[in-house]
Amino acid sequence: MENDSLFSSQPGSENQEKNADEQSSSVSFIYPSKPGQENKKGNVWLRSFTSLALYLLIGYYFFSANWLLLLILTAIVIFHEFGHFLAMKTYHYKDLGIFFIPLLGAYASGTKREVSQKQSAVILLAGPMPGIIIGIVLFLITNNRQDEISYETFSLLRTTAGLLIFLNVLNLLPIYPLDGGQLLNRLFLDESKLIGKIFVIISAGVLTWLALFGLGRPFYPLLLFPAMMLLRLRTDTRFDELTKKIEEKGINLEKTYEELRDEEYWTIRNILIESNYPTLRNINPAPPYEYSASEDKVVTAIENILQRTIIQDLSWPGKLLIILIWAGSFAAPFLLNLDLPFLRYHS
Repeated sequence: MENDSLFSSQPGSENQEKNADEQSSSVSFIYPSKPGQENKKGNVWLRSFTSLALYLLIGYYFFSANWLLLLILTAIVIFHEFGHFLAMKTYHYKDLGIFFIPLLGAYASGTKREVSQKQSAVILLAGPMPGIIIGIVLFLITNNRQDEISYETFSLLRTTAGLLIFLNVLNLLPIYPLDGGQLLNRLFLDESKLIGKIFVIISAGVLTWLALFGLGRPFYPLLLFPAMMLLRLRTDTRFDELTKKIEEKGINLEKTYEELRDEEYWTIRNILIESNYPTLRNINPAPPYEYSASEDKVVTAIENILQRTIIQDLSWPGKLLIILIWAGSFAAPFLLNLDLPFLRYHS
């Protein structure tokens, strides 16, 4: 009969069937391989050049079609960020790029699994220090040869020197996300998330005051910085919640995407989707274990959630040396008593 296989009259057949079922269920599920990482190099540089074009276009209208001033400012910003870029390249950062924010500046971006305090300090100082040094040298040369060059050349060189010094000294202010603020955060505040968040909130308040009252007249584009900082705080809080959920599953997030096991990929994927992660709202969780048409967004989200290791490799004497270099760079134009407009304003 058809049911003989289920209800056999042979002694011990029930145990045999049970053992077969247990053996079958004991075979572990083989998860599909996680997707590979896309080559971001082309995308990074495309975004860099696109942001530069937008930066120049908006700047052209903002500076009333003054191409010369716009080009000087752009060259100074590129030179500043290129210092960060070269330092990051020296320390083997990946996915390097320079991205421009219209009317506000630019930032160099890159990724690295292990982030060293010492290397971070060098990278952060590699942007403003060369600009300050070259600005001071250029100022002194033009000052000593004022009678040997035409007024137009003198005016151009003096303006360039002044902007080099001013913009790079401004970047050394201990306000996040300026280089000085990031340096302070990396040296002293990384170990405490709470103190770091308080520092970011205070910095956002200072930048808001500067945008509305501190520059003589309101400069509303500057409000973009505190808005982005507060949004980043909210995102970090959300990341902390997601990190806790993932770690409760026994997954260590202090690893690279390449080190992530397939099972961990699908587990994290489900947690992000079920937690209503912003870019994954139209993707269904597994099972079924199938790639979505937007699986690249899942890969990016998981890469973002993986944590970097902060290497505390600076002793207190080392931190003091970095602070002295920072203070010397910041104070140099004031100590040399250079005849610059922003120094006359503060004298």
